[in-house]
Amino acid sequence: MRVEQLRGGVVEAWHDVHVAVVDGAGALVAGTGDPELVTFWRSAAKPFQALPLVEDRVVERFGLTTEELALVCASHSSEPGQVARVRDLLAKIGCAERDLLCGPHPPLSEPVAQEYATHGVRLTAVYSNCSGKHAGMLALARHHDWPTQFYTRLEHPVQQRCLAEVSRWTDVPAGAIKTAVDGCGVVCFGLPLKNMAGAYARLAIADFGLRIADSKGGSPIRNPQSAIVESMLRHPELIAGSGRPCTELMRAHPGRVIAKVGAEGVYCAVLPREGLGVALKVADGHGLAAALAMAAVLEELGLRPRPASLGARPNVNTRGETVGELRVNGGLSK
Repeated sequence: MRVEQLRGGVVEAWHDVHVAVVDGAGALVAGTGDPELVTFWRSAAKPFQALPLVEDRVVERFGLTTEELALVCASHSSEPGQVARVRDLLAKIGCAERDLLCGPHPPLSEPVAQEYATHGVRLTAVYSNCSGKHAGMLALARHHDWPTQFYTRLEHPVQQRCLAEVSRWTDVPAGAIKTAVDGCGVVCFGLPLKNMAGAYARLAIADFGLRIADSKGGSPIRNPQSAIVESMLRHPELIAGSGRPCTELMRAHPGRVIAKVGAEGVYCAVLPREGLGVALKVADGHGLAAALAMAAVLEELGLRPRPASLGARPNVNTRGETVGELRVNGGLSK
């Protein structure tokens, strides 16, 4: 599989794709390229960094809602509603924005970025796409009476707890997981695609027996397969944002898929009904190519149709003329 840039019928650039599709037993059921490729999980690890909030009963202690738990797993678009919910979460755990150690950056959504630039919005740490994850890590520290200072460092109990959780779900010994600093300042994890996919597949069949309500007073999740899965499925608009691939995929197939982007061409997904986990990496880190590849893989696994926005993308020149397209070529080997 590769994603090709065509111009005038000629392939002028291409992006090689590596994919692993794994079932709940950890078996590789399909793939392409090198399913054992080791790369950093980046933001696609967020659901597993959020799991200690469920398992250590942080959710229950602070009364976290499904929206707040979804935002802990999110790479959000810095939309006003998303930012407001992160601020609410910080207040709930007795922290402030100054406690966040993620740096600000322009919103991942171009329309949101343009809107804020037009109105002179001062971007601070809470606008980071990772602010929900960081707020969740602060909640974990508060719950265990760990220091909130320097919670991003590898030696901090928060990061050691997340590392242990990643190890448990991926079946990779903690000492064998490569660690580095992620874009937002916390620890990121390097491991094989197959193990990433296996963790997502296992997440689909997990049962934490937790009850958690949404902020609108709706009925709590009762005996869910997973508080993480249920929260993400309920709130696709929080996992990324309007017009972004994760949200588009989940809205197109409600309850059928969770898609989670990572940086540098990493993408992961879980099909809860099928019990399958997917992990892919575009070798050159091309983000749009990764989104198109994930949509194509999910379609091949039965999630049809793919959203129109994630089919072949036209290549438009400065005069508004369509002069080519970005498309996926090839598929999975089973």
